[in-house]
Amino acid sequence: MKKILTIAIAAILAITGVIGLVSCGEAEKSYNLGLGVVVSTASSKTGVAQVDATFAAVVLDKDGKIVDCKLDVAQNKCTVTDGTLPAETLTFETKGEKKEKYGMKDNSSIKKEWYEQAEAFAEFVIGMTSTEVAGITTTVNDAGHKVATNETLLAGCTIDISDFIKAVTKACEDAKNYTFKASEYKLGIAANTTLDSSSASATEEADGSANMYTNFSATAVDKDGKVLVAIVDMIQPKIKFNAAGEITSDTTAEVLTKRERGDDYGMKDSSSIKKEWYEQAAAFENYIKGKTATEVLSIVTTTNDAGHKVPADETLAASCTISISEFQAVVAKAIGNAK
Repeated sequence: MKKILTIAIAAILAITGVIGLVSCGEAEKSYNLGLGVVVSTASSKTGVAQVDATFAAVVLDKDGKIVDCKLDVAQNKCTVTDGTLPAETLTFETKGEKKEKYGMKDNSSIKKEWYEQAEAFAEFVIGMTSTEVAGITTTVNDAGHKVATNETLLAGCTIDISDFIKAVTKACEDAKNYTFKASEYKLGIAANTTLDSSSASATEEADGSANMYTNFSATAVDKDGKVLVAIVDMIQPKIKFNAAGEITSDTTAEVLTKRERGDDYGMKDSSSIKKEWYEQAAAFENYIKGKTATEVLSIVTTTNDAGHKVPADETLAASCTISISEFQAVVAKAIGNAK
């Protein structure tokens, strides 16, 4: 009898153990993270160079459906009055970072600020596939903006959504390249913009250039704030203008991110490790997996002959010799924004 009881208990424990393993396995799911950026310089006009970069991060489930989405716009403006750049250092904030300071609520027919309307769009696409997002219908309002026709979406978002749609569908396509597993996660996005030192005022002999460079990140972290997967990207639009402040560059030209430019970016031949920009960025992304924001910011760098802060760690430097200080800052910011 005692032997039978022992066997029975052992069997129960074995079954319980199997159930426990199954439960743990089900708790950890597989996801894909993607980042999409849509850039326009079309709003530039005499006296003002402007770059609007709409960026979206999505998390997809195994069926390719959106389970999380974040949106923001880096709307960067630089005055070029009489062809002269501002003397002061410019500080750029995204629309989402401005929150109530953006000042849309009072003029909104639904009395919602820009970030609230962006959140409403992000919430609306949950459960959709890339194809379904691309199929969201719009109509042109009296101001010439492409707004939603869906009444549910329109109740929370009356702003132009055309670039939202493009950025989210781009992010869904990008998500094929980034997989992570987690029982729980938080998603954060961020953008940092600077007026690059290569910018110059115009002269009578040569056009000036307002070079507003933006670094982006979409980062998923675990419950402890450690990186599960991170994506970094960058745009380098250069807006030309003459001594009268008139825009001389083609504001209809397509602006691609460095990752989108791929091998066309042309870094490989001049690289000491013969790797393209996107390959070196990917090496950084892999290196920071499992790190917290503090640990990412603590990665030691050294200044090279060109004045860039490059990795000091030999393992990272073997596959990434480009400046990483911008990557560190934007990823840490994305981790801080994760929710």
